[in-house]
Formats: sequence, C-alpha cells, structure tokens
Amino acid sequence: MHEDAFWQLIEERSPSTPDLEGDQLAAALTARLAIGPVADVVGFAEQLSWALYRLDRQEYGDGLSGDAFLYTRAAVVAAGREEYENVLRDAERFAPFVNDLVWAEALIYVPDNAYKHLTSEEWNRSTRYSYESYSNAAGWTNA
Repeated sequence: MHEDAFWQLIEERSPSTPDLEGDQLAAALTARLAIGPVADVVGFAEQLSWALYRLDRQEYGDGLSGDAFLYTRAAVVAAGREEYENVLRDAERFAPFVNDLVWAEALIYVPDNAYKHLTSEEWNRSTRYSYESYSNAAGWTNA
C-alpha cells in the first residue's frame, strides 16, 4: 500500500462526530480492510508502523510511559495526514494530544483484526519498522 492510499483510507473513514478514543475510525478501517485482499492489510500495517515510528522521538515522548506515548502517537495518525505532518514539522503541535490525553489505542489493532477476519488466524505481525515506543534509536539519541 502506497503512503497516499494509507492516508486516503484514514481520511475517508474518519467519523464526522467526535471519536475521542479512535474506536469509530478503527472499526471503519477494520471493516474496509477485512474485505481484502490480505496484501492491503499488510500494506496498511507497514504504513501505520512507519508513521508511528517517525513520531517515536524524544521531543514528543520524553517523560511519557511507553503505552501513553504509543497511544498518543496513534491519535496523531488518526487525526489525519495534515495534522500528522504538522506535528512532524512542529513538536509543539504534539502537546495538545498529550495534555488532553487524546489516545487512539484501537488504531494499533486494526491490521491484526482485519487479518484475523480474512484468514481466521492470529497474525504474528512483523513490520519493517517497529511501532513500539522508544524503538526509533535515531529519535532518542540524546536520551
């Protein structure tokens, strides 16, 4: 899946009503990916991991627990491409997500849930980039 297709998928399925935890978005994404093919699920997982990995930097996560940092980064992704890119350009734009405890934990599990629906099997997901907090060594060189 190309990066543009990833962001288009997110933006087309973003709910029109407030979705504080990202549950509605995650459900809509899972439903779309669950119709296949599996290659779309894998591509989505790769793009999601890359987006989260790029946000895995000290200026965003210093002082946050691993889970809080992961779910907050997921909320930035759930906010859409424009906000995501704004946060990458200006670390100050990450602060409202932290201060207001905006999390989108459900987004993390979208590929796994869609894969299970398509294959009836658990997915031992392995992506090129780790989405886990503090895995981007270059982003934590001063830690």
